[in-house]
Amino acid sequence: MIAANPAPHWFKSSYSGGSGTECVECAHVTHGVLIRDSKRPVGPVLSVGTDAWRHFIGAM
Repeated sequence: MIAANPAPHWFKSSYSGGSGTECVECAHVTHGVLIRDSKRPVGPVLSVGTDAWRHFIGAM
């Protein structure tokens, strides 16, 4: 029997704006990071590979 993947643990990005209108949520998964708009949690999700995520964070 294959175990189902657990639901991702979403957290607000520390780079999100303080006004509450620019909130990005992230979730770490085995292949990298998932990113979504916190105002649309059932909306589209962007999947980013581990290496690409490291480069992105390193450029901040």
